[in-house]
Amino acid sequence: MPYLVDGHNLIPNIPGITLKDLDDERELIGLLESFASRERTRVEVFFDQAPPSRAGSRSFAGVNAHFIREGTTADRAIISRLSRLGKEAKNWTVVTSDREILAEARSMHSKTLSSSDFAGMLSRKEPSLGEDESRGEKPEISGEEVDYWLDQFNQD
Repeated sequence: MPYLVDGHNLIPNIPGITLKDLDDERELIGLLESFASRERTRVEVFFDQAPPSRAGSRSFAGVNAHFIREGTTADRAIISRLSRLGKEAKNWTVVTSDREILAEARSMHSKTLSSSDFAGMLSRKEPSLGEDESRGEKPEISGEEVDYWLDQFNQD
């Protein structure tokens, strides 16, 4: 399921990133790229207060970032995007803690997720191969079972 994300609403919920960072938006986009790849989904993230020279949309790996020009808001852009999705809005999850956006998303039958809950999802990582072994969880195989399989594979 694809996601519409209120970027500046999400950033304060992510450890290690603050709105005061010069590259806070790029750091969030990097996390969203990893999430989109891991979950095999698409993400659209909206940032407001973009100066005219930076306003517009840019595509990254699995992420479309919308930099909303000064004078309007990411909230308005997200609500507008939901309207353009029409009936398809029900297939999207809206990530924000903004009440107005949440109300609009629910009226369009979109799923909603708070920024803090989504931040937790971003920090989860897929277990790597062999991780079970690193936790001491090794399969137990009896000597009899080993002998049985050796006999099975050594038959001509």
